[in-house]
Amino acid sequence: MEKFIVDTSVILNGKILELIDEEELGIKPIILISRIVTAEIEFQANVGKVIGKYGLDVLKKLREYHNKGKIKLELVGKRPTMEQIKLNYGGELDAAIRQDTHDATLITGDKVQYDMGIFEGLNVILIKEEVKKKKKGLPHLKLFDFFDENTMSVHLKRYIPPYAKKGTPGNWYLSKINDEYITTKQIEDIIYEILEAVKEDPHSFIEIEKKGAIVAILYEYRIVITRPNFSSEVEVTITKPLIRKELHDYNLDNTLMKRLKIAEGILICGPPGAGKSTFAAALANNYLKQNKIVKTLESVRDLQVNPEITQYTKLEGSLENSADILLLARPDFTIFDEVRTTDDFKVYSDFRLSGVGMAGIVHSSSAIDALQRFIGRIELGMLPSIIDTIIFIKGGEVSSVLVIKMTVKVPSGFRDKDLARPVVEVRNFLSKNLMFEIYSFGQDVVINPISKQDSGTYQTGGRTRKGKKKERIQIDLEISDDSIIISADEIYGGKNVNIYSGSRIIFTGCFSRKGNITLSLDNRDAQILLDGIDNDKNLYARLK
Repeated sequence: MEKFIVDTSVILNGKILELIDEEELGIKPIILISRIVTAEIEFQANVGKVIGKYGLDVLKKLREYHNKGKIKLELVGKRPTMEQIKLNYGGELDAAIRQDTHDATLITGDKVQYDMGIFEGLNVILIKEEVKKKKKGLPHLKLFDFFDENTMSVHLKRYIPPYAKKGTPGNWYLSKINDEYITTKQIEDIIYEILEAVKEDPHSFIEIEKKGAIVAILYEYRIVITRPNFSSEVEVTITKPLIRKELHDYNLDNTLMKRLKIAEGILICGPPGAGKSTFAAALANNYLKQNKIVKTLESVRDLQVNPEITQYTKLEGSLENSADILLLARPDFTIFDEVRTTDDFKVYSDFRLSGVGMAGIVHSSSAIDALQRFIGRIELGMLPSIIDTIIFIKGGEVSSVLVIKMTVKVPSGFRDKDLARPVVEVRNFLSKNLMFEIYSFGQDVVINPISKQDSGTYQTGGRTRKGKKKERIQIDLEISDDSIIISADEIYGGKNVNIYSGSRIIFTGCFSRKGNITLSLDNRDAQILLDGIDNDKNLYARLK
């Protein structure tokens, strides 16, 4: 009977079982397992690594083969010392296995282990999985079989059929790929194949690895692998960008294109799957064409940008550490994907105040919600210095654009000029209509919606969006001994309006909840109203 000793690689890829089943090692071979190998697999299983449990299953299967008389299984050697474990990155454990082969043939799937074994004069067999090559030179992995040209993402979960999200951003549907349930072996084979492909490809990498979770970038695919106890079941989510756009593909008008040339504090916002990252990548590539030094800062480096743009991620687990290094690289513009935690908002703000142009990607259900996430994290007076343009993406297109400006004024709805204060104005970029005012009121920060009506037209993606024309609001006047009460329909309660006499604006005010504005007869605006009544002027209101 021939003797073979295996290293960790052929346990974790399951190849040792195939060799035994196909009798490639002869009849009833002697299989030696180093205690270094079992210790490494046990460690990986204990810390929740994806392949650790699969390795344990292979070891149990080998014991089952031994009990059935198919092989003779022997444990050899000693468990590794703490010193060997500390030096493992330098290959100390592999070296220990080579030193303790017991004159057996070493079977490995690791090319470095094979080459060192040949150098040391050992009998070594290198087992590499044969993979088909695609036309563009990439290996054909099992995960590719779940994709077609319309697939955005694939969702694999043990014990249920595979599903795919198909369509385009803003217009997608969930579809069952087939009715076959994913087995433990199928999903573990896919996971192992992914991890091996990441190791083989110089441009692929493990972005995050924690107990129960791995995030990998494989070619253009972003892959999330989760296991219990982090997730309720073993699950693999594979996302592929369907399209790569240039900025001119968005059919933006010239005024917005000019704005993007001078804007330096941009928020790109929208709901998940709306196409924010696609637009951000197009913006980054456009800045590159303007001969700007462009970098990205990403928790997971999956933006589809030109190779001239360097993509940075967390340094030693911290984006703040990354920011310290990135500033030394002197970028003209940085794409920050995604701004989510308080530390992220701080990094974005620090970059802006350091003079670096920024475009931050923020998840939000509306443009103003993205801005609101900064409030409370930075001083209100600093807001326009940090953010000047908000671009809301919906359905893969630019839906709306807001611009930010600081001014000193009496907030809308206030009539006392002594209440003037710094106010952050948020306006529709195209129509210039005032949409929101943000200001301090006592200890609170108020975000006051001024107008939801928008008479502007925004051309994007070949579609035209128009706001409704501002219609006249019928008002009634009730005059008492000391005041005038202006009344309108209760549907206008809480709305800011301009009060007109003919074509002239008399004053700006805000209706109460019941649709009323009360003016003292001593007020100058009340006197103008009385003059309008006396001269049969047409009195009415319009939403501001």
